[in-house]
Amino acid sequence: MTSTIRIAAVQAEPVWLEMEATTEKTIRLIEEAGAGGARLVAFPETWIPGYPVFLWSYPVFEQAPFVARYHANSPAADGPELRSIREAARRARVTVVVGFSEKDAGSLFMSQQLIGPDGEVLQHRRKLKPTHAERTLFGEGDGSDLAVVDSPVGRLGALNCFEHLQPLTKYAMYAQNEQVHVAGWPCLGILGTVPALSPDALLATTLTYALEGGTFVAMATQIMSDEGARAFPTADGGPTPVYTGGGGFARVYGPDSSLLTEPLDPMAEGIVYADIDLAAIDLAKNTVDPAGHYARPDATQLVLNQQPRRPVLRPRDLDSTFASAPRQDASAPSQDASEPEAVSAVETP
Repeated sequence: MTSTIRIAAVQAEPVWLEMEATTEKTIRLIEEAGAGGARLVAFPETWIPGYPVFLWSYPVFEQAPFVARYHANSPAADGPELRSIREAARRARVTVVVGFSEKDAGSLFMSQQLIGPDGEVLQHRRKLKPTHAERTLFGEGDGSDLAVVDSPVGRLGALNCFEHLQPLTKYAMYAQNEQVHVAGWPCLGILGTVPALSPDALLATTLTYALEGGTFVAMATQIMSDEGARAFPTADGGPTPVYTGGGGFARVYGPDSSLLTEPLDPMAEGIVYADIDLAAIDLAKNTVDPAGHYARPDATQLVLNQQPRRPVLRPRDLDSTFASAPRQDASAPSQDASEPEAVSAVETP
């Protein structure tokens, strides 16, 4: 019986601003990955309906037509598009992590859905903080979106794009014994000449996640063709002014930062595969485990609040929120502000 698991990362171009067509392409890619022996296939950030390149291309007052179309082509988390993707995962018996622009009433979120090979949702998460211009279009997630879940391929987690540059976000994931991580990235063929947004910088960021976390990382990216660049046209029909070409950099990294896949041409569509052995994590973490034996909790600690945050709370929500809160006896004398609060000892079994 083999101890290796085949995982896959997608490098492909969405059908820009077309929800149904990109969903159909997603299903074809899931089938292809399954036929290739993959037990996990990773898709890029906002794969459906494609990354909103217009946010970086034009002034806000010129974006209205794009915004309207983007809303109209953003699926609901429980809508028919995601249901068909879950059914495709079940048919192919593949764990799928798909990034999409989630429409929830009048708001959009940069979401990822982790789907098991039985078609059930293992986790639905939203990007904690959209980056820069993205905040004009997307809402935010909360601490409940920083979770690692059990899956048939191991302890599985996912983040989007520049979440991989947030030290505390990364540490929260590392501390949950993440074994396989999906790094969802948009098209790296826009703004590629800006150093902080260049492919070199983002590849280094993803490699660092693998090394720091001692985890396998499947990096999935969109690409943009010359034709695709005209899906966000200038006034005279030319390509978006931020287009720098290609942008495909799908990779799989090992927990020691080794590159486990052969890079594809940045302009080419395809799927990269790697056969991984989770036992390699033990060797990597024996050297460095920042959230384990290499941590110094006496000096630095992370406080992680995974309580979901919602803008409206109903009475039953308030009851559950405050049920466990200690109530002070009104007859008891108030504590002097100058005196430190007592800390109760916590018994351990």
